[in-house]
Amino acid sequence: MTWLATPAGAVLVLFILRDVFHTLWHPTRHGGLSRLVMVSLWWLSPRLGKRRRSAGLSGPLGMVTVVATWALTVAVGWGLIYWPHMPEEFSYAAGLVPSEHAGPLDALYISLVTLATLGLGDIAPTSGWLRVLAPMEALVGFVLLSATVAWILGIYPALARRRALALRLSHVRRSRATAQALDSDGGAALLDGLASALCTITVDFLQYAESYYFHDGDENTSLPRQLRYAVGLADRATGAHHPDVRLSASVLRRALEDLAVVLDERFLRTGEGPERVFAAYDDAHGQPQGPDGPPQDGGSGRS
Repeated sequence: MTWLATPAGAVLVLFILRDVFHTLWHPTRHGGLSRLVMVSLWWLSPRLGKRRRSAGLSGPLGMVTVVATWALTVAVGWGLIYWPHMPEEFSYAAGLVPSEHAGPLDALYISLVTLATLGLGDIAPTSGWLRVLAPMEALVGFVLLSATVAWILGIYPALARRRALALRLSHVRRSRATAQALDSDGGAALLDGLASALCTITVDFLQYAESYYFHDGDENTSLPRQLRYAVGLADRATGAHHPDVRLSASVLRRALEDLAVVLDERFLRTGEGPERVFAAYDDAHGQPQGPDGPPQDGGSGRS
């Protein structure tokens, strides 16, 4: 039955390559395996204790688990391809008895050495097609390493942008900006800046969906905690006398609605409007709020 190992290994390798492609390079879809790992760890995190959830372990741990799963599954897949052809189609270094080094663990060892591009050479393929296949595995190993670095370099800047927007909204809320102050050229510029930042965050959630599973523990840098204030800010500015402020408020409202659609379709699935979606987003990230939403001290319009 060892002949089944080669096609089974090929299926495993192709499955992981497809998952890597859809996770890292196809922004309109998720890799099935990577999404399953991230969602499972996110679901488990509150059940492992609020401390771990507040420390934000689910996102980083999920990324490590996904990368480890990719590497291990690819190594197992290539090992299954090698195994049925051992020891006849492999050469062994002096001192190694081929018949004693032809089992599944030996095939996995060859695969791991090749995937890590170590090239120890104590066991090497001699058959023509296997000699071509081994460098291909090494190339896949290099691609996995490069893809992992690119993934990290993409997600963490996206998290920084998300937290920076939350902090900006927190600054506006805590500044106690009055309705009169918003009804000005400066108010229009402020609303435009917030709308632009929201557009960037929406694209980040499309491109780096895994960033959703990173928890922000501090209230002032937590976007889920600040979004309902942004909705109230847009609603208040809609009634301004300054035409530029009304236009900017309308654009901000559309940006919030687009973000709510992305959050709801990809993660929350409430089927509700922006206010309910943002409340569900806040609740999912471990910061439940009262019926009146987050503190409104900066957006009440009082001087």
